[in-house]
Amino acid sequence: MGGGGRGGFRAAFFIYGFVGLENMGFVANMVSLVLYFSYKMHFDLSTAANTFTNLMGSTYLLSFAGGFVADTYFNRFATSAAFAAVEVLALSMMTIQAKTNALLPKPCGKPSCVEGGVAVFFYASLCLMALGAGGVRGSVPALGADQFDPKEPKGAKALASYFNWLLLSSVTGASLGVTLIVWVATNKNNHNWWKGFLITAAASFVGLICLLLGKIFYRIHVPRDSPLLRVLQVIVAAIKNRGLHIPKSPRELYEINEKATGSKMVHTEEFRWLDKAAIVQTNTELSPWKVCTVTQVEEVKILARMLPIIASTIILNTCMAQLQTFSVQQGYRMDTHLGSFQIPSASIPVIPLLFMVILIPIYDRLLVPALRNFTKHPSGITQLQRIGIGLALSVVSMAIAAVVEVKRRNHSLINPMKPISLFWLAFQYGVFGIADMFTLVGSLEFFYGEAPEGMKSLSTSFTYISLSFGYFLSSVFVDVINSATSRSSSHGRRGWLSGQDLDHNKLDLFYWFLAVLSALNFFSYLFWANRYKYKNSQEDIAAGGSSNGGGIQSGVVRD
Repeated sequence: MGGGGRGGFRAAFFIYGFVGLENMGFVANMVSLVLYFSYKMHFDLSTAANTFTNLMGSTYLLSFAGGFVADTYFNRFATSAAFAAVEVLALSMMTIQAKTNALLPKPCGKPSCVEGGVAVFFYASLCLMALGAGGVRGSVPALGADQFDPKEPKGAKALASYFNWLLLSSVTGASLGVTLIVWVATNKNNHNWWKGFLITAAASFVGLICLLLGKIFYRIHVPRDSPLLRVLQVIVAAIKNRGLHIPKSPRELYEINEKATGSKMVHTEEFRWLDKAAIVQTNTELSPWKVCTVTQVEEVKILARMLPIIASTIILNTCMAQLQTFSVQQGYRMDTHLGSFQIPSASIPVIPLLFMVILIPIYDRLLVPALRNFTKHPSGITQLQRIGIGLALSVVSMAIAAVVEVKRRNHSLINPMKPISLFWLAFQYGVFGIADMFTLVGSLEFFYGEAPEGMKSLSTSFTYISLSFGYFLSSVFVDVINSATSRSSSHGRRGWLSGQDLDHNKLDLFYWFLAVLSALNFFSYLFWANRYKYKNSQEDIAAGGSSNGGGIQSGVVRD
């Protein structure tokens, strides 16, 4: 770890700068790449959509790779810088291709006109983009959180604020991206894409420089053993010892007592079959594949307890995917004028971003201190409570989306030449923006705080893995519902989401389906969150920590 005087908000400031500049380009591409694939690469609608969802799903899945590398081979700073450089390279390649006619395909009337060397260059740039952007998301949040010590009262409060301001820097950069960069890229009949990519590449490069300049201020943790290897050792040892009886006293389980090995975790009663990995047999060599420490076993138990929490956020991310697809298509069918200025359709997602830019400082500076006076929790409310509030609001957002779609469709069928204003979408976007503010920050803080010391980056990547599964699940839902409703339909075998004409689809029913599913998911989350036991270590107990409480109702650690 770094020496004295390092860390704190001074170090985090450089990370905020990097995140803001990197997200400026990433989110701008996220909301507009479908148009680039359609108008510059000449994909048909379905191929463009599939290429985009595959890119986004792969990006968020690769955040796991970034977390794994940061926790195992390099420190989090080196990993963040390396993946950021890969992202700059990818954006530079996309700029060159969009500018060079020889690297662009010609219209061919096929689903995909990309082939030969053009295809190699195109898919290489997308792969590097997914690798770079994904790796950054798996390593940077944990690097920033390392600058604060949650075991100190001031450090715990600062850590909670860090995640709030990390989100603020992200959405501020994203707001500039979906307005300025999207306008530049789509202006002049889609001939300025190379300028949009050039701006994103330049912004990401400046962000990388900002990240590097902060090195002298960072606390840098040295990686330990491979976290996945430690997990695998526990599972293998438990299977090998499956025939043994678990001792009545946990004191009979194997643990190393030397302080040099780091903090020890307190034994818990859940998942007792894993305790068999810590049973020492007579005349047995102490091999890590035969006998594991109690702390190592408890690390695996933490990951097992996290799984239902991770799964509970997938449906919310499926709902978010609708705001980037169907809600944008709704915007195409609405009045996009703000006075004499016409808002680009791809800039519609700026609505929830602006809500978050306004609300995050209010939440961090006003609401959290007020709640802290009542709850005595450093974050005002626990991380699990924040996630729960976000999940509840996602239900409200989808219900609002269904009501607004009925209003839009009915008005369009009566008077198609005068559609309702785009700003009717502000209600569903605004509520979901608040939901995302609670859930995203709560998830990052929860996974970082609960993760074992050697798995901080890997654990924070779980937030983005949930995003990935949410995108993929959205595609599954659309295909399955279209197939099911077309078979049961009595009017021309037309599914709820078939064709290009929203006025004759049943998008409102799809939104109601997601609202009901989100409600069921919320009650499932309450069940698992109330059963969750926060981690504890012997250092926490020695410092006077409590061993009761936990779950969604309390932030106090319990055994």
